[in-house]
Amino acid sequence: MPVASVAVSPVVEEHCMDPHSLQLNESILIYLTVGGTVFPMHVLGSDSIASVKLRIQRYNGFFVKKQKLVCGGKELARSNSLVRDYGVTNGDVLHLVLRLSDVQAITVETVCGKVFEFHVERKRNVGYVKQQIARRWEGLFDLKDQELICDGEELEDQRVIDDICRSKNAVLHLVVRRSVKVRAKPVEKDFEVSIIARESDDDIVENPSEKLKVVAVKPVQQDFILQPLTINPEITLTPGIKQLIRDTFEGLEGGNQPIRSCEGSGGAYFMQDSYGHRYVSVFKPIDEEPMAANNPHGLPLSTDGEGLKKGTRVGEGALREVAAYILDHPRAGPRAIHSDEKGFAGVPPTVMVKCLHQGFSYSHGYKYSSNNIKTGSLQMFMENSGSCEDMGPNAFPVEDVHKISVLDIRLANADRHSGNILVRKDGEKGRVVLIPIDHGYCLPESFEDCTFDWLYWPQAKHPYSPETVAYINNLDADKDIELLKFHGWDLPVECARILRISTMLLKKGAERGLTPFAIGSIMCRETIKTKSVIEQIVEEALEAILPETSEAAFLECVSSIMDRRLEELPESQKK
Repeated sequence: MPVASVAVSPVVEEHCMDPHSLQLNESILIYLTVGGTVFPMHVLGSDSIASVKLRIQRYNGFFVKKQKLVCGGKELARSNSLVRDYGVTNGDVLHLVLRLSDVQAITVETVCGKVFEFHVERKRNVGYVKQQIARRWEGLFDLKDQELICDGEELEDQRVIDDICRSKNAVLHLVVRRSVKVRAKPVEKDFEVSIIARESDDDIVENPSEKLKVVAVKPVQQDFILQPLTINPEITLTPGIKQLIRDTFEGLEGGNQPIRSCEGSGGAYFMQDSYGHRYVSVFKPIDEEPMAANNPHGLPLSTDGEGLKKGTRVGEGALREVAAYILDHPRAGPRAIHSDEKGFAGVPPTVMVKCLHQGFSYSHGYKYSSNNIKTGSLQMFMENSGSCEDMGPNAFPVEDVHKISVLDIRLANADRHSGNILVRKDGEKGRVVLIPIDHGYCLPESFEDCTFDWLYWPQAKHPYSPETVAYINNLDADKDIELLKFHGWDLPVECARILRISTMLLKKGAERGLTPFAIGSIMCRETIKTKSVIEQIVEEALEAILPETSEAAFLECVSSIMDRRLEELPESQKK
């Protein structure tokens, strides 16, 4: 994912062509640097973040939904907030993170005119391309008979296609039982690959004098490490988690490289199965999180340890990913210790692991050493048709949206957007199922950055079903805190307080028949400068108590004020 450094300085030239330059006293000149090219652009302090992104799209071609702006270690995430609301001043540096597609189109054509198109992730390797050729032309190009050669050099299966095809004139030769040549040329952002093959084996002549040699084979030293990370010896891995780790291990053992995703602002790696045919998991190392030491996207290091979202800490994202899975209780309540039962919202199974592999990001270079072992979350990869970002919300089931809203409100999620809700179609009728992922910014220390994209979907204005209300009524924040401690994370006091208050609001709101929209609106700020209702409730409670007041007494005060504020809600805001 490219990162653009953006230098900000005052505009003094009166001949600026941008119409915004008419208000010189407020105008700021931004330099967008992408791939070594600099694009100057004028903005106003009164411009919204949405308008800035739209202008970047208009003049530089980077689609709005692919942009992420970061300033001073904080994401400029609220589209309706203004540039000045984020404190952007002269001389500040912004970072433009571009989320590029992981997929490129490949067209394969034989000399007899057979054509087939398929899509390959940009970080796939030579071995995967061979597998695709063998699968698409079953019986014609056997996997074991293939060799790919470029400039006279045989390409190892682990070579990444995106690196090989950087030259516009790159020519690959595919050697099988029929002489084949593969020519790759860029087509806009994709590559077109032509495979030319003879139609028979008549020209193949084997050397009868060739003799087989028997050589001693040395055992291959394992060049990776993958182990589960459990702190509590009383915890045993469930069968599903064991299988998840086993599948990932076998993929690495089979020589299949981790494939870094172009999505997100931290390091996230798709882990493959033993054949390299499919993804089985996603690994997120804590040292590659945004503003961490080995972040692969060039974001600056955090100066105070705080993450991209207010109330989160760099290096704790993996813990929060696992916590979201643990606290996504099934409908009947928390899972039994050996159970793989699906959670209410459907968070994929997630576990903490230790992993070492040369395919990860190492800012000071890779060496097979215990010092380079990474700790992170390993989550089951979920097959999907895309994300909610790729389609309109009208097709989303009300029940699925409500389940995700319960999870987000309860965990005070600071990063719920359409791109981290996957869409899958199940069964013959293609029933749409929503799958929530990316929970590295849940359970924060404050409510300041709570954001829920589903808040603006029509399903959010439907009341919760009796079954969902019953599930909410059974939630217990104190038991959740103890459960996380049992699994090895002693939730910080501030985060525990937020969990208790958000669970309290969810239960009180559901009891009163409030919709997800009404409850979510209480938790989210309308603008970056306007505190949310829940923040106001907490502030009022803090002002009402004495410094030595216990946490239980403080929460009683919060409960009382919350009851009053909920009763004061106009009828129009309860729907």
